[in-house]
Amino acid sequence: MGPFYGYALPFPGGGDLAPAGHPGAITLHGHVRDGEGTPVPDALVELWQAGPDGSLAGAGGSMRRDPVTGGFLGRNGVDFTGFGRIATDADGHWTARTLPPGGPAAPAAPYISVCVHARGLLHHLFTRVYFPENAEANAADPLLTSLDPARRETLVATAVSPPGTYRFDIRLQGEGETVFLEFR
Repeated sequence: MGPFYGYALPFPGGGDLAPAGHPGAITLHGHVRDGEGTPVPDALVELWQAGPDGSLAGAGGSMRRDPVTGGFLGRNGVDFTGFGRIATDADGHWTARTLPPGGPAAPAAPYISVCVHARGLLHHLFTRVYFPENAEANAADPLLTSLDPARRETLVATAVSPPGTYRFDIRLQGEGETVFLEFR
């Protein structure tokens, strides 16, 4: 059964928040794993973020359609949209090309909002990705400082090779479970 979103929600180029070759673009990738550490091959990861200047006014166009044929045109290849939707592959892996998020007002640190949809979840899960270069801001961030240090680390991406590449794995439950947020 499911995933029920597999036909309509993913779209070509869904992980391309920033255009190819954009100066300063970063790659963010990882795996979605279940409680036993098994990859989830049919999860959907959504990203929302501020631009490098902290602005939330991302460009529209993630789901542009041809007005004549109704076919998918995709992104325009020029603008930063601030939104991505990525289906995991058979190994539970996802990848996004984006720009580093700008910071909200202090003391909050810059982050990318993440929403995870997956089989077996009655409700989607929300979390955040923080970056290791912002250690000083991370140390003052109200959300991060409210967490036990071991749990806090599940929200900080790891810088990997090549430069400008970050890994952020999402563990749905069990040991090393990612911190998920509840909105009321």
